[in-house]
Amino acid sequence: MKRFLPLLIFFSCTELPQGNASEVDAIKQVLTTQQTYWNNGDIDGFMLGYFNSEKFEFSWVNGTEYGWENALKKYKISYPTKESMGEFRFEILDVNLTSDTTATLNGKWELIRINDNPKGRFILNFQKIENNWLIIKDYTTNE
Repeated sequence: MKRFLPLLIFFSCTELPQGNASEVDAIKQVLTTQQTYWNNGDIDGFMLGYFNSEKFEFSWVNGTEYGWENALKKYKISYPTKESMGEFRFEILDVNLTSDTTATLNGKWELIRINDNPKGRFILNFQKIENNWLIIKDYTTNE
């Protein structure tokens, strides 16, 4: 029995990778869906990946602000046309499940536009709300 005890402890403390993989895939899918909406010029669709609440937090060049409606307004002012939105590309650097209902995603972003090519990094905090992964905090920087 003593020989099996370390194995029992190991397996009881190790999470099954299949469960984590499906959660990570669901989180990554939020960004893929946002990318599709963005590249179609649909900011309203893009915003579906964010938690629609006044508690939603986003940080950008002007500091930290709150509120889904506020973020929507800022996006529409900053990107009034499909051309100004450009083509959104991203690279996910890592996804860290911090609990069954929370995760952090780090990545790089880039906009491909006619006159410029802005890019930077982002850190997104996710929470599983009503069985959907949503971004509750967006910290985005420019290079």
